Amino acid sequence: MGAAPDSDLLTIEGFLLGSCEDRQSVPKIIRERCGAPLIAFSDVPSLEQTLNLFAVGVDDVVRQPVHIREIIARAGAIQRRTGSQTDDCKIIGSMRVFFDGRDPEVNGEPFVLPRRERRILEYLVRNQNKRVTKEKIFGFVYGFCNEEVEESVIESHISKLRKKLRARLGFDPIDSKRYVGYMLENS
Repeated sequence: MGAAPDSDLLTIEGFLLGSCEDRQSVPKIIRERCGAPLIAFSDVPSLEQTLNLFAVGVDDVVRQPVHIREIIARAGAIQRRTGSQTDDCKIIGSMRVFFDGRDPEVNGEPFVLPRRERRILEYLVRNQNKRVTKEKIFGFVYGFCNEEVEESVIESHISKLRKKLRARLGFDPIDSKRYVGYMLENS
């Protein structure tokens, strides 16, 4: 995290902290650079461990197994309480996009998308009328420490998302400029 530019850190919606050697010092390191929610996993029901995690700066503790939608909802609740997120959805034309893991709606009907396409749409909506690079979208969807996935996969996800949006809305709301990035327009 020390090498990540501040502009990249602004795209992070939350951190998940698993078991590690420096588990007690990691929250301080994260807090020095980023205010995103910090949620720790707990393998055992230990009140002492939970209280220690809260004491070192963790925002929430969840027991495993936990569903990804619960984690997203918890991170959104933390952001709303701290004022770093002011809305849980945004309406753009006939489309309503939620930021808590739910699928978007078009004309009041569910618009079911695979998780990564949904996350890309959420990111574009949050940055509406601003051009965002493929690298920023990749960081938002996959995280900055994911070396197993190529950034070029974003182009494929966006292509599929654009096709679905065009079929449902009757137009393509995503503008792309080669080497510059993508932008969700107000059409």
